[in-house]
Amino acid sequence: MNSRADILIVGGGAIGLCAAHYLLKKGAKVVVVDKGAFGHGSSLHNAGYICPSHFVPIASPGQFSQALRWMFDSRSPLYVKPRLDGELFAWSREFRKACKEARMRRAMPLLRDLLLDSAHLIHEMSLEEGMAFHLTNQGLCMLFATERGETACRHEAGLADEVGITARILAREELCRMDPGVKFTARGGLFFPGDSHLVPAKFMDDLAASLSQRGARLLSNCAVQGFSRSGSRLSGVSTSRGEIAADEFVLAGGAWSTSIVRDLGIRLLMQAGKGYSITVSRPPVNPVHPYIFYERRVAVTPFQDSLRFAGTMEIAGVNESITRPRVEAILDAIPFYFGNIARPSLDDLEPWAGMRPVSPDGLPYIGRFHQVSNLIAATGHAMLGISLSAVTGKLVAEIAEGETPSYDLGLLSPNRFD
Repeated sequence: MNSRADILIVGGGAIGLCAAHYLLKKGAKVVVVDKGAFGHGSSLHNAGYICPSHFVPIASPGQFSQALRWMFDSRSPLYVKPRLDGELFAWSREFRKACKEARMRRAMPLLRDLLLDSAHLIHEMSLEEGMAFHLTNQGLCMLFATERGETACRHEAGLADEVGITARILAREELCRMDPGVKFTARGGLFFPGDSHLVPAKFMDDLAASLSQRGARLLSNCAVQGFSRSGSRLSGVSTSRGEIAADEFVLAGGAWSTSIVRDLGIRLLMQAGKGYSITVSRPPVNPVHPYIFYERRVAVTPFQDSLRFAGTMEIAGVNESITRPRVEAILDAIPFYFGNIARPSLDDLEPWAGMRPVSPDGLPYIGRFHQVSNLIAATGHAMLGISLSAVTGKLVAEIAEGETPSYDLGLLSPNRFD
C-alpha cells in the first residue's frame, strides 16, 4: 500500500481522532494510523471525566517529596519503580523543578482555559449526528476521609476560587442529600458542578465512525517503522502496511511517542504512567455523581448499567501487564468513602491497564518541533487525554493550516526541555 494525504496522524486515541475531526472540518485529506485497534490505549476504559476541576497540574508543590515517600510502596497511588534509566533520571530532574509554586500558578490559568474550552467543544460534538456518547453533566465530587484530606481540599477550593472555577465544600449530610442512594463514610467532599463525564469507549467508537463516514482513512494495526526525511521536513512514513506520503505529520502516539520520534533526533521527555480500571456490571448501588477518593486517588464513574473504579499512576516503563496488588489497592479504598457499596472481589472482574503519557511538568506537548518543521506534537496529556482531546484537536488543525493558534502555546512547546 502506497498512498498520500495532506495530514498523517500517528496515533488513534482520543487526541489523534479529535485532531482528525477538526482537520476534516478545514477540508484536509487525513490519514490516521495506529499500531493496534483505535482507542485501544488509555482512551478506552478510563474514568471518562471532562474535568475543568483539574486545573492544577500534576507537578505541584509537595508532589516530588510525596513521590519519593511512595517510591518503595508498590500499592501507593503514585509509584515510581526504582531503576537505572537515563530518561527516567532526566524526567525526574525536570519534574522536581516543575513542582514549584510559581510554575504551578503560571500553568493554572492556561490549563483552566484549555479544559473549559475543551468541555464546550465536546458538548458541541455530542450534538452532532451519530455522536451519542452519553455525555452527562452531573459535576464531580472529590471525597475526603481524613482531616488532612479536608485541609487539602479546602486549599484546592481556594485555588479554584482564584481562577474562577466554581467549587464548594460539602459536609457528609450534604453529600447524602445530593446522592441519597449512597451511604457515605467520607467526612465530606469538594464538589465541582461544572464537570461532566462520558462513556470513553462509546466516544471513541462514535468518533471513529464519524471520521470514516466523512472521508478520513483510519488504518488500524499499522505500526510506524520509520520516517522519510528531506532536510528539516518529513516526506513520508514507513509502516507495517506500506509507505504513506504527506505534507504535515501529527504525533499523537501517547506513551509511545518518545520512541516513535527518537530516530529523528528528538528527545521528548515523557514517562508512561500506567493506570488501571475495574468495571462492575449492574451494581446493586450506583451513585448519581462521579467521585474521586481524594487521599487514595481513585476515580469512581457511574454509567447507565455499570460502575467503574479507576486510578493509580505507575511509572515503570512501557508495559501493559497487570500488577494485581495495585488493582487490589483501588478496591480496598472503597469502604473508606462508601458504606453501602461493597468492595468487589477481583476474582470476579477483569481489570484493565492503560499507559498515559506524562510530561515532567504535567502539561501536554502541543506545537511544532524545532528539529522537524512539519511535525506537530499532540501528546503528553497524562490523565487529561479525554478532557483535553477536543481543544487539542482544534489547536492541531489551526497549526497545520498555518493559522494563529487560539492560545499562546509557549508553555506547551515540545522543545521546552531541550
